[in-house]
Amino acid sequence: MIFGVDYYPEHWPRHRWEIDARMMRFSGLDVVRIAEFAWSTMEPRPDQFEFEWLDQAIGVLQAAGLQIILGTPTAAPPAWLTRAYPETLPVDENGRRRDFGGRRHYCANSSIYQERTRKIIEAMALRYGREPAVIGWQIDNEFGGGRSARCYCPICAAAFRVWLQARYGNIEALNKAWGTVFWSQSYNDWSQVSPPALTVEQPNPSQVLDYYRFASDSWVAYQQLQFDLLKKICDARQFVTHNFMGLFHDLDYHKLAAPLDFVTWDSYPSGHLERWRPLVYPPDSPSTPIESAYAYDLGEPVITQLGHDLTRGLKQAPFWVMEQQCGHINWGAYNPGIRPGAVRLWTWHAVASGANGMIYFRWRACLYAQEQYHSGLLHHDGTPDVGLEDVGVLQQERALLDEIADQPYESQVAILLDYNDLWAVQIQPHRQNFSYLRHLFLYYQALLKLGVQVDVISPQAELHPYKMVISPTAILGDSRLAARLMEFADQGGELLLGVRSGFNSSTKVVVDTPLPGLFHDLVGATVKSWHSLPPGVGYNLASEIPGLSGQATVWAEALEPGASAQPLVTYRSGPFVGMAALSEHKIGWGSV
Repeated sequence: MIFGVDYYPEHWPRHRWEIDARMMRFSGLDVVRIAEFAWSTMEPRPDQFEFEWLDQAIGVLQAAGLQIILGTPTAAPPAWLTRAYPETLPVDENGRRRDFGGRRHYCANSSIYQERTRKIIEAMALRYGREPAVIGWQIDNEFGGGRSARCYCPICAAAFRVWLQARYGNIEALNKAWGTVFWSQSYNDWSQVSPPALTVEQPNPSQVLDYYRFASDSWVAYQQLQFDLLKKICDARQFVTHNFMGLFHDLDYHKLAAPLDFVTWDSYPSGHLERWRPLVYPPDSPSTPIESAYAYDLGEPVITQLGHDLTRGLKQAPFWVMEQQCGHINWGAYNPGIRPGAVRLWTWHAVASGANGMIYFRWRACLYAQEQYHSGLLHHDGTPDVGLEDVGVLQQERALLDEIADQPYESQVAILLDYNDLWAVQIQPHRQNFSYLRHLFLYYQALLKLGVQVDVISPQAELHPYKMVISPTAILGDSRLAARLMEFADQGGELLLGVRSGFNSSTKVVVDTPLPGLFHDLVGATVKSWHSLPPGVGYNLASEIPGLSGQATVWAEALEPGASAQPLVTYRSGPFVGMAALSEHKIGWGSV
């Protein structure tokens, strides 16, 4: 089990570094992450690298017995770069060029920015790639944060056209895939295609979905640029990772995680309650007893758990928390402080969820700029805050934490998360507040209430370790997925396929075969009709299975089971009365 902290030596006078390093080691910390926002300090002018301060900081930390994670500083390009090359700045969906002064102000497709990225990373890697104290690297910081996942600049427009040509081959295939005959949208040449922004009415949903895919692939490629450089230059013992953001969903995290040695994420339970509750709970959902008593400063444990489970599922392997809240945050609406024991609770929660590394954000609260009200393990004056007291208690429990962290995390149930399906539903929800994540959360929360451990995994992940797999809304039909799910059921697995599955093709065009389209043989039933239900409307359900009752709300589908399937639940009221709401199809040793 690794314990560490995020530290910014460039924020503090050098005489303070030794004091901090001794305090860190005395507190039981092993690892320090540094430099991920220090580009202007390392390269104050183009090609003028100044690493003496970083050499000294690493030396001080190493002398105290601490190991180092270096962050590549590309999330915060310096002023000299953006002023010399304003075309590297991103453009939002409203056509506005973003400016310098925050972070994440760059376009991942800019060849100029990519070249400056190569230069700073090569310089860092050549200097520290074989440094004994450096155990690994974090690429950039929180890809996509601050609404930066999708750029609409001319560079991205040109790159989008290249991406489309590689995907479709010719313009006729693109027109067919997008259904451009509708509203006279047909293209004669690739040069006529642009990003889906600034349209008078809603843009073509197929075009939007492809742009989301393209934008995500752009970040995957940009990360790969950095990954390849680090792996080429650095010692093989140094790992390479990135810090993900849990339920953030503007990027395909499965693709982004694939090449990394392991994944990490940034856990801020009180802030995530505020930010993520609207994503997973209905808007009119009352607070739970847990929330009413504790959530304002401890977070909602099921939401925090989902962040852990999703991150662990990215590689189906142990993960780290690269930034763990240890006091106030600064980006919420209320930003409450925390009570004694909160950091200990969050640490135990993470370890029990499969984490084997815990890095606290940050060491000392900053005195200035955007995060001056963000807490650290130390107060602004350098004295211990409540979080550091918890870290001290955790060191007394270190042996047990190590033992638990070494145990494999084994789940018998998996929920499939497909970012393409998520985006497709987001683009055309067809019902206010119908959310892919909210639908997924219904199953997830129900399983946790039953004490069932859950993995949240990619549809391309191995399914054989699981007894049950749930695919909440596989709206984009996929013949390969259908075949894999058929094989899973045939070999004894139990599959639950949720509403709206198979409605669209992979290009976001409605299928012209009986629903659920490519999943029809898998399900053994036909969706004869479907209703999007407004608030307050529900169709009563009946079943011979004891305890299975309730109402269909939000979305209702009327099923007609085939000869090899049987109804499990039927409608007792509404226009679907007498028809099946849930069916079962026996396949081999399992069922769907």
